[in-house]
Amino acid sequence: MPVDADPDLFKAIGDPTRRTILDELIDRDGQTLFEICNRLTMKHNLTSSRQAISQHLAVLEQAGLVRTRREGRYKFHHIDTSPLRSIVERWPIDREAPDP
Repeated sequence: MPVDADPDLFKAIGDPTRRTILDELIDRDGQTLFEICNRLTMKHNLTSSRQAISQHLAVLEQAGLVRTRREGRYKFHHIDTSPLRSIVERWPIDREAPDP
C-alpha cells in the first residue's frame, strides 16, 4: 500500500480559491501578494481581503506548492508542482481503462 501524500497537500488543493491562485501562478509565475490580489479581483471577481489571500498563500507554501523569495521589501510567489507527483504516483494517469 503506498504511503499517503502529505495531508497538507490535499487540504491546499481542496479549496477553490487556492486552486485559482495556483492557476494564476501557472499563468504568470513570480507575483507579489498585491499582484495576486489584483488578478483575483479583475479576472475572477474574487473580493477576498489581502489578509485572506495571504493566509491561502501560507497554506499553499506549507504544502510545498508555493515557494517564496524576497527582494528588498517585496516577496515573490512561485509555483512548485513537484508535490503533486505523489498523487500521480498513487493514481497513475496512463493506466489502461478496464474492459467493460
